Amino acid sequence: MEYIKEVFAQYDRQCIRVYQAYNPVIAKEAVALQTFGENFNLNRMTWIKPSFLWMMYRSNWGTKKNQECILALDVYMEKFNELLRKAVLTSPDSMIYKGSTEWEKAFEETTVYCQWDPDRNVNGNSINRAAIQIGLKGTTLKEFLADGIYRIEDLTPLVKKWNVQRKQGKLNSKNLPIERIYPIKNNEIRKRLDM
Repeated sequence: MEYIKEVFAQYDRQCIRVYQAYNPVIAKEAVALQTFGENFNLNRMTWIKPSFLWMMYRSNWGTKKNQECILALDVYMEKFNELLRKAVLTSPDSMIYKGSTEWEKAFEETTVYCQWDPDRNVNGNSINRAAIQIGLKGTTLKEFLADGIYRIEDLTPLVKKWNVQRKQGKLNSKNLPIERIYPIKNNEIRKRLDM
């Protein structure tokens, strides 16, 4: 199946919303501080996901161990665009990288990774578009935490409510986050991220 590779997200003129799932200790601290605190491991890569339903698929609607709390991070558009400019695909695409050494060099030198996965519907079934994940580590992660986040919101109570409604067949998808194509007009970025 050929997937549409675009960033689908909820956004306004200032911010784009991404999602993460954590255990209650990390999540409560993050909401209180409006950034991540001492319980967050800065030495690991962290992945941000603009697709709400992909996050629901990945965390099984907040029921997986250490993914019980769903956080929405409103990220400054400027910062998100900067991440896209730095991102390298997690696996080489022969159309983009002529030789594997070029990709290996880019992959080793970056602190931002891009991965495409099949996006999902409310029941976890794949749909004909891809969901982007962006992995951050090292200095980029520290900078992101210092000045990239406008707001952190805990969506866990809503997710639990929606999951009950979903299981009962009563979930109105109009209540879920409304995501549309996030405009990425830079052709270099589009080519490098295989869009």
